[in-house]
Amino acid sequence: MTSIPEALLWCLSTGTAAAVVLAALSLRARRQRADLRTRLSAAEEQNSATLHSNTELTARLRATEAEIRHLAGTRLPELTLALAHPHVPVPGLLDTRFTASETDQALNSVLEQVSDAITKERARVDAAAQSTLRGATTTIQALLYQLQSALQEMQHRYDDPNVAQDLLNADFLNEQALRRIQATGVVCGAWPGLTREDSYLAELVVGATSRLRGYERVNVSNQLRDPIAVVARAVEPIAIVVTELLANALHHSHRELPVTITLQQGNRGASVIVDDYGVGMHSDEIKAAMELLAGDQDLLLTQLGDPPRSGFAAAGQLVRQYGFGVHVEPSPYGGVRAVVYIPGDPLLTVLDESAQPMSVMAPQPHRAATPDRSAMPPQAAAPAPAAQPAPAAQPAPPAQPAASYEAPAPQAEGELPRRRRRKPASELDESAARTEPAPPRSPEETGTRWAALQRGTESGRAAAQSEPPRSPEGNSQ
Repeated sequence: MTSIPEALLWCLSTGTAAAVVLAALSLRARRQRADLRTRLSAAEEQNSATLHSNTELTARLRATEAEIRHLAGTRLPELTLALAHPHVPVPGLLDTRFTASETDQALNSVLEQVSDAITKERARVDAAAQSTLRGATTTIQALLYQLQSALQEMQHRYDDPNVAQDLLNADFLNEQALRRIQATGVVCGAWPGLTREDSYLAELVVGATSRLRGYERVNVSNQLRDPIAVVARAVEPIAIVVTELLANALHHSHRELPVTITLQQGNRGASVIVDDYGVGMHSDEIKAAMELLAGDQDLLLTQLGDPPRSGFAAAGQLVRQYGFGVHVEPSPYGGVRAVVYIPGDPLLTVLDESAQPMSVMAPQPHRAATPDRSAMPPQAAAPAPAAQPAPAAQPAPPAQPAASYEAPAPQAEGELPRRRRRKPASELDESAARTEPAPPRSPEETGTRWAALQRGTESGRAAAQSEPPRSPEGNSQ
């Protein structure tokens, strides 16, 4: 039996081991290749996701840059315009994807900070402008009052009718300038500039009417039951408000149409009702007017328009300071109705007509009926002139001036409210008139007289003729 050589056996053994090793290495290589393929696929997917994310980030970055450019180029300028004109809308985001995001919050924060900064700066600049105007208007107003006094002195000094007429025209023009300066000063926080005595409401309305062009178109109807007057501190503010409402009514109605003023008395106060037959106001205009007349908000001069319309704004400032009320609404006649409500406490009082007679230029109250003449003595029941009723048979006790307006005492059923009769000037104390100097005329009284002379209407002459003759020593009105 032939034996296998040891060398061959060793070679066979070595080849088998090498085959096993090669098989193991081949298997390991396959596993490594599979693992590499898996890793390569994952890397490719990650790379694709990274590229997609980078694309989205790039698009978002570009959208953010576009929003910033939109903020700087459009939204901020529109915001500054909207702060001056509230009806101008402020644009929103360009890309709705940023809605309620951190980017949207950051951009809105920028808008709010810019808005606050602009608002504060506008308020500071406007306050400085108002301070300057307040000082300028106060100085100009004082000079115009001096000019008014000088014109009135010249009116008393010269008897030439032509000179008197020229002085009246100059005085009236001065009154126009004074009214506009006064309203501008009040809007800027200035004091009205005059302190007057307690004045009858009817006299106040007539004085306010005489300050305007077209005063001959104004018809005043006095429905007051009592001799109601406005307390001294509120006379000029209420006169300014009534003047501005009348100016608005005259300006927005045809020059041939009348403007009606009605004085009404209530249980808690009195009202001045102004009705015109003009073009009227739209609902949004009435709303804006009521906001100005309420006086609840501080106004900027830039909010009054160009040229500035300061009438309602001045009225609103005075309403807030003195406590009366103003309301505007559509008039039943197609125009605008403005109501000035004056509360009795503390702005009204009742004057004694025997001690302080009402001016003949003031409209007399309209009586709904006349008292029962059967209970009067014959001399009291006889007809008397309209402007000077005959005195009653029994002298009435002297009336004490009230500190504030009070509602009239209730009357018996069927009895009308009574009004204190005015004493004729012939019954005044002549000795007191000789010893005591006549009180100086107030600017309103003098202005009313010269306005009546300028108008040359028959109403003043008729009222003056209806008065009984007065003694030279008596006080004249």
